[in-house]
Amino acid sequence: MEYLDFELPIKELNEQLEKCTVIGKESDVDVTETCDKIEKKLIATKKDIYKNLTPWQRVLLSRHPNRPYTLDYIKAICGETFLELHGDRGVKDDKAMIGGLGKIGDQSFMLVGQQKGYNTKTRQYRNFGMANPEGYRKALRLMKSAEKFKLPVVTFIDTPGAYPGLEAEERGQGEAIARNIFEMSRLKVPIIVVIVGEGASGGALGIGVGDKILMLENTWYSVISPESCSSILWKSWEFKEQAADALKLTATDMKKNKLIDAIVKEPLGGAHSDRETTFKTVSKEILKAFEELKNLSPKELVENRMNKYFEMGPYKS
Repeated sequence: MEYLDFELPIKELNEQLEKCTVIGKESDVDVTETCDKIEKKLIATKKDIYKNLTPWQRVLLSRHPNRPYTLDYIKAICGETFLELHGDRGVKDDKAMIGGLGKIGDQSFMLVGQQKGYNTKTRQYRNFGMANPEGYRKALRLMKSAEKFKLPVVTFIDTPGAYPGLEAEERGQGEAIARNIFEMSRLKVPIIVVIVGEGASGGALGIGVGDKILMLENTWYSVISPESCSSILWKSWEFKEQAADALKLTATDMKKNKLIDAIVKEPLGGAHSDRETTFKTVSKEILKAFEELKNLSPKELVENRMNKYFEMGPYKS
């Protein structure tokens, strides 16, 4: 397990608990009481730390190296039923954007999302979760197929942004994202969006238009990352924490501003601390959202979705 800077008190207590357990196993000394005290202190410390997280600390948690990624969710939720589909039928298969058919319970879904890598090699293979235009076109192709076969769509957002390289711009990155937003706004099947990690800029919006927007507790969703915001406003990354506060990018802020529909509770310590519970919770929330949408007609779905986005934005100082 890797620990972030603000989690170091937890690391120390975990190490103490581990040593205490080893002593108990390797000697005749009864350390049960000591272990219980450390365990109670560990739980209290965790509660204290995770109850008072700053926006920047939530950003760090969303990027935690042990945090589950899109394919982890899909494989855990759909199991052997997931069939990955490839290619945009135009340029190539973008490895940063994955998608395919799968079942959650007895219901079939089209699942789409950005995928990051686990180590240097896979991060390069997945382009750090930053999709090219062909990735967004692949996502749209799959969503249009879902519409054709009347299947609901689930998208998983976890990206630091769309790929900003010259070749991506040459192939129409902005148009691809804009086209997705346009087409998703009038797709005639239910769309459930789940933000499982980073939700940055147009890279997130390219698969982020939906009837229900769910956001995990320790994720962020914003037009720009705190580092980039800091570099623009202060010409330095040193003010990224202030930028994170000002951007109002946490799940609580998003819900307060009516930009998402629900916050998905994470286990104490974040999604990576108890993956199984996280997967079960996300699966349950997806099915709950689908139950609310499944009986709506295509016309009602599109009308409600349009109205939902038209109502976003009014602000009183």
